[in-house]
Amino acid sequence: MSTIQGVVVGHGDLAAALIDAVTRIAGEAQTLIAVSNTDCDRGTLEERLTTAVGEGPAIVFIDMPSGSCLFAAMRRLQAAPSVRLVTGVNLAMLLEFVFHAEGDVDEVAALVAEAGSRAVGLR
Repeated sequence: MSTIQGVVVGHGDLAAALIDAVTRIAGEAQTLIAVSNTDCDRGTLEERLTTAVGEGPAIVFIDMPSGSCLFAAMRRLQAAPSVRLVTGVNLAMLLEFVFHAEGDVDEVAALVAEAGSRAVGLR
């Protein structure tokens, strides 16, 4: 089984802040890399994503289900056979990922998406 790289991409400092929170809760989050769209055009953001993903396998966690971060990931990474895109990243999703970052990329992507979905609710 191979370890899956997690790439958290977002606006401003959101990705780094989420990874910081994961680290404070779970310890080192070595499988997570932050990518920001700050001070870059689409081409630069695409390059940042490509570098962070590397050869894969990888799950790219995107802050919103539309916008520059998603469009850059879709344009550059959607056809990559071992990369999955998951939108609406939240802390529960990333915590699930750091404890289950090994295995089949499709299974892990489904697992973390479900964890993130369960964490959103109205009380």
